[in-house]
Amino acid sequence: MAALIADKLSQQFDVPSFIVDPVTTDEFIDIARISGVPGIERKSRSHALNIKYCVRKTALEIKIDVKDTKFIVAHLGSGFSIAAVEGGEIIDVNDALLGMGPFSIQRAGSLPISGILDELFVNGKNRVEVEQLFSQESGLKGYLGTNQFQELEERIKDGNEKAKMIVDAMTYQITKEIGGLHAAFSGKTNALILTGGLANSNYLIKKLNEYLSFIQPHKVFPGSFELEALANGALNVLSSKDTAKDYV
Repeated sequence: MAALIADKLSQQFDVPSFIVDPVTTDEFIDIARISGVPGIERKSRSHALNIKYCVRKTALEIKIDVKDTKFIVAHLGSGFSIAAVEGGEIIDVNDALLGMGPFSIQRAGSLPISGILDELFVNGKNRVEVEQLFSQESGLKGYLGTNQFQELEERIKDGNEKAKMIVDAMTYQITKEIGGLHAAFSGKTNALILTGGLANSNYLIKKLNEYLSFIQPHKVFPGSFELEALANGALNVLSSKDTAKDYV
């Protein structure tokens, strides 16, 4: 919808409009597309805008040309995008909506195939119901009844063992996803970048650091920088630092 609105405003006011690093940004290497089932292809669908902006910020901070970098970026929000970014391009990432990766605030992530088949053929759910379950009613919300992470941190502080178990399981899955990408880079990663809303959580960041201290440096950018990234992307084109591409 944003692209359509921008195009309408562009015509109305006779000004240029731009799309910056959309969700469907696709820079996958060929082998990252292979799913294991002929006819089913892994999709590039991620929080590309925030991921690529944090990559550029990190490259500036550690004084490396983006073209020479290999970063792992974990965008941790209501959905998780954990990406391998090489030379500024997202060459592999889990589908943040319905495509592998760790479970998140309310999304299912990777699942045992037999459980998916049971939901369809034993419990009789249709496609809409299954998509609702896996994208809106799973993860922390499904197990613990809330999508408010601060509330869950309070439960953990109060000694709630179930809340601790589920949050720690989520952290464990995040760690495995990051570790897998680090291995895909042959252990040669310039930095690990943690961003998104959950990067504000001291509990989560501390746990991740305990698992992932072998990847250095760590850069933490709490929250999301989509509006800043949009403005920056448009300004770079208007100032001729970047060249806009035409989408047809």
